[in-house]
Amino acid sequence: MLRFHDPLWFFLLLLIPVIIWHYFRASGGTVKYSSITMLKKIKPSPSLYSRHIVLVLRCFAIILLTLALARPQRGKEDTKVTTNGIDIILAIDTSGSMLAGDLTKNPDISRLDVAKQVVEQFIKKRRNDRIGLVVYGEDAYTQCPLTLDYGVLLKFLDKCKIGIAGQNSTSIGDAIATSVLRMENSKAKSKVVILLTDGKNNSGLISPETAAEMARELGVKIYTVGVGTASPYAPVPAVDMFGGKTYQRMAVDIDENLLKEVANVSSGKYFRATNKNSLKKIYDDINKMEKTKTEVFHYMEYKEQFANFAIAGSIFLILEILLANTKFKKLP
Repeated sequence: MLRFHDPLWFFLLLLIPVIIWHYFRASGGTVKYSSITMLKKIKPSPSLYSRHIVLVLRCFAIILLTLALARPQRGKEDTKVTTNGIDIILAIDTSGSMLAGDLTKNPDISRLDVAKQVVEQFIKKRRNDRIGLVVYGEDAYTQCPLTLDYGVLLKFLDKCKIGIAGQNSTSIGDAIATSVLRMENSKAKSKVVILLTDGKNNSGLISPETAAEMARELGVKIYTVGVGTASPYAPVPAVDMFGGKTYQRMAVDIDENLLKEVANVSSGKYFRATNKNSLKKIYDDINKMEKTKTEVFHYMEYKEQFANFAIAGSIFLILEILLANTKFKKLP
């Protein structure tokens, strides 16, 4: 990084147009002749043009000396960033019911598709936080461990499909336990699980209540998000007997009482999303609530660069004086 400590010296450069004007105005000489008709027929010698080098040297000398007076300084910047990062596990329901298309006007866009779009935006807004991904259905497993490499995380998110962890039931308790255990040895000052589901716990080895107690003991906060239309039924794409596309009605069955209890036990909060916009707002709200504290310190060290310009300017000035008083000396 280059800066000038005293930039007002650049006003000296305004002298250059004045010097050029005065140079050519005075170049006519002072010796008078009655007629110069014959002289005009003489072809100019190359030396006639080379004498202008004196003017060039003078202008370069002024420019370089002006730069020296403005005190150019080259700086080196060091930045020290101190963060209190947050560890976040995103637990996403991938059971068969997430195929329902009730969060947008297009029934072919599933709940899982919408959830992935919103979660992707959430990830891209985070900085300096380790984020992991857990998927669950009949089983629960870690799709991506806690990482700062959001590019890799987004690739794993993209691979989430309906039935990837089993399609016919939902293991909310196992999902919470898996997420919490992923942060068992975490030294982050804040540990968060954001659990998204559209159903109720009907499978798994660990009850949601027990898993929530585990989270509380380990200092993990759980935000639970229930997704599904406010209507009693949601459309689910299906294939009819002739192989064509049709839509079946599926009951919206979210165990809100359970999700509220899990959130309360772990000092979290329960949210309800009935469409894509409300789901996006929920993740935006969580993003604002769980902010990473960052302290940034800037250090700037400057080194003077004027000497090089001063030396070069002095050399041009000396050359101009020598040539002006020897080879290109003017007669009165």
